Amino acid sequence: MTKRPTLEAVAARAGVSRATVSRVVNGETTVTPGIRDAVLRAVNELGYVPNLAARSLVTQRTDSVALVVSEPPTRVFSDDPMFSTVIRSASAELEAADKQVVLMLVGDRTSHGRVERYLTGGHVDGVMLISMHGADPIPAALARMRVPVVSYGRPAVNIALPYVDNDNVGGAEAAVRHLLERGRRRIATIAGPPDMIAGQDRLTGYRTVLRDSDRRSIVAVGDFTRESGATAMRQLLRDDPGLDAVFAANDLMAIGALRTLREAGRRVPDDVAVVGFDDIEAASYAEPPLTTMRHPFPEQAAAMVTLLLALLKGQPAVPIILPTELVVREST
Repeated sequence: MTKRPTLEAVAARAGVSRATVSRVVNGETTVTPGIRDAVLRAVNELGYVPNLAARSLVTQRTDSVALVVSEPPTRVFSDDPMFSTVIRSASAELEAADKQVVLMLVGDRTSHGRVERYLTGGHVDGVMLISMHGADPIPAALARMRVPVVSYGRPAVNIALPYVDNDNVGGAEAAVRHLLERGRRRIATIAGPPDMIAGQDRLTGYRTVLRDSDRRSIVAVGDFTRESGATAMRQLLRDDPGLDAVFAANDLMAIGALRTLREAGRRVPDDVAVVGFDDIEAASYAEPPLTTMRHPFPEQAAAMVTLLLALLKGQPAVPIILPTELVVREST
C-alpha cells in the first residue's frame, strides 16, 4: 500500500518549512503568492490530502454544519416538499462555502439526548434547526454550550436565537382579505399545529382580519399534512355547512380540503373558495389550481446559511423576515 504523503514530504518538495505548508493548507493569508503557488503545486504532485482530525485540533474547526430536522423520517421523506427543498438549498449553499453537511433527524423524545450529545460534543461548528416544535429542548442545550445556531422559522422557545422566517401573519391576513374581496362571508380556516410558530402566526393573521370585519372565526386544526386537511375539512362542514371559503395554513392541507369538498359535492370556487399557503409545485396542478401565498423556501434556506456563516466568523446576526406574495388561481 502506498504511504500517505505527509506535510514534511510536501515541504521538502516545495523547498519550504513544514509550518509554511501548514499555513497554506489551512487557508491562512500570510504566505506570499509565489510560495503559496509552490506549496499548492507540491500538494497536487504528491496527492497530499490534509488530515482533518489534526487540522481540527489546530484550528478548533470541523468545517461541518448540522441540519437538525425535528421530525420523524416518515414526515421528512413524505410528500411535503418543504423538507427536501430546504435541505437541498441549505446543503448547496453550505457546500459552496466548503462546509460538510450532517443531516440529523429528531423523530421522538428518545433521540433528543443522542442528538444533543453530538451537537455539543465539538463534532460540528454550527447548527441549523428546522421544523422546531414548542417543547424541543435542543435550542436551550445549544445556547448553554454556546454552539452557533440559526433557526428556520421564529423559534417557539424563549431563547434569543437568530432566525429566518417569512411573514406568516401578514401572509395569512392577505389570504383572508382576498377571500373577503371575492365576496366571501363565512370564512373558515384549517390551522397548523399549535406547537409550531408558523401554525400560531397564520391563525393569528386569519383571526385578526375576521375580527376587524366583524366576522366569527371557524377553526379546525391540522398538522400540515394532506390527510389532516381532508379530515379538518370534514369537521368544518359539520360545524358550519354554510361556509363559503376556507384558508388552509399550508398547501398540502388545502389540497386535502379540496378532495373532501369534491366528495361532499361542493364546487370550488362556486360554493367554497379555497386558499393555501406556501405555493408548492403541487398547488398549480391541484383540481382546481390552488390560490396560495408564495413562501420563498430556497431564499429562506440561503438566508439561514448566510446568518450561520456570519456567526461562525464572530459577526452579529439579526433575524430576517422575508415577504410573501399572493398567487391567484382558479380555486378562488
